[in-house]
Amino acid sequence: MAPQASRSVIRRLMAASQHTACPCHGCRAGGTHMGALQAVNQLRKFATPVDALPVDKEYAFEVAASNLRFGEGVTREVGMDFKNMGARKVGVFTDPNVAKLPPAKMAISSLEAQTDLPFEVYDRVVTEPTEASWRDAIAWARKHDISHFLAVGGGSVIDTAKAANLFTVYKDADLFDFINAPVGKGLPISEKLRPLIAVPTTAGTGAETTGTAILDITSMAFKTGIANRAMKPTLGIVDTLATRSCSRELHISAGLDVLFHSLESYTAIPYTERMPRPSNPLYRPAYQGSNPIADVFSMWALRATVHNLPRISKNPDDYEALKSMLLAASFAGIGFGNAGVHLCHGISYPVSGLNKKGPKWKHPGYNVDHPIIPHGISVALSGPAVFQFTAPSSPERHREVLAIFQNTTPSDPSVASIPDSEIGAHLFEALARFLDNLGVPRGLKAVGYTSADVARLVDGTIPQRRVLDLAPGVGDVAGSDGREHLTRIMEQSLEY
Repeated sequence: MAPQASRSVIRRLMAASQHTACPCHGCRAGGTHMGALQAVNQLRKFATPVDALPVDKEYAFEVAASNLRFGEGVTREVGMDFKNMGARKVGVFTDPNVAKLPPAKMAISSLEAQTDLPFEVYDRVVTEPTEASWRDAIAWARKHDISHFLAVGGGSVIDTAKAANLFTVYKDADLFDFINAPVGKGLPISEKLRPLIAVPTTAGTGAETTGTAILDITSMAFKTGIANRAMKPTLGIVDTLATRSCSRELHISAGLDVLFHSLESYTAIPYTERMPRPSNPLYRPAYQGSNPIADVFSMWALRATVHNLPRISKNPDDYEALKSMLLAASFAGIGFGNAGVHLCHGISYPVSGLNKKGPKWKHPGYNVDHPIIPHGISVALSGPAVFQFTAPSSPERHREVLAIFQNTTPSDPSVASIPDSEIGAHLFEALARFLDNLGVPRGLKAVGYTSADVARLVDGTIPQRRVLDLAPGVGDVAGSDGREHLTRIMEQSLEY
């Protein structure tokens, strides 16, 4: 990285260029030629690439993630954490199922062990939260004037707590003020939010690391959310005991979210291709495009998931694999929380949202009284077709991904010999085979969708600009060719 110059240094160099005498006695430039040349050479050392870029071209990325604490039984420390923070009143967010399980009981016991630490429990969080469930949680947090937040549960719980925190600080704001544009206004968050500690009980969303919160806009039949680094938890407590009570189906769905967080963030457009560049750093989005730091976390998480998720599928009591998946979820959260996701997630939002009115698929292993295609499953259904589509945009990155699924390296002859034009087809087969081995439904038809639903699914994907703008591929997925590309991906995702 080139050294950076202060304004004072640059001013001195400019002054030198104007006044330094030239030692060359024959110089026709009035004795200033060499001084100017030396000054220009000095300035080149500090030249910023912004000067040479189009006015709207991005040139920087930011890295933000929650502090993380990782260990067996570490949930026992949350009471001391809030005591150390000087909490006035803790709001504990969980759902009706997790409230009965060891992770929530351990957290409550930890709070009770501290003297003079008032807390209230909100246990009405809805799996796959909606506008209505968020509004209920927000009203509760405002009523109780919560000073510190504790979320114990999966992504739905943590996301709901993030929203309650945001709208407790912004007491007069409407839900759609901060929901991502173009669905909402996508306003920036300039106020400091209250402390939030997140204890994930699934190894999936990575919500303990990110400033993203997702909800189902039932009136529009798709999901969207709020993505702003100001919303990230103060601390993520990753307790390796926390996922032991999950069903096999929940482990698999959550693990698929880790898988596609990793895949999508690693193959998103480079951060330097994201446009427009923000006019103020406050407006730089949380999802910025692939970058060198996010790449490290995403690839580690991908390798860990490809290795460990099949082990858990065969034996949900494989505690070493469960532990590795929790760490992979957090790593993937750091990766996609700064790089972003793209097509699989964008497509998944209408797949989940329309299900409540259309196929009404109720996934096995989920103790709910309403139709549900779990998030990880909804993301995976289009996976093979998506990465066949994106492969031509960056063949080498997709070659690296293929090598991981084949348990080899990109330089291995079996992978290195594949022409760039065929990487996508090979990756399609590798992903389909991996999903088959986990028992994932084989495409959209397997959960009740038909070719007649393709247009509606495309309609629900088009507004997901937050993620579509990061999608690589042939043509502009988020622009004029978007409907054509998305239609083809949906059709290829019906069955495989």
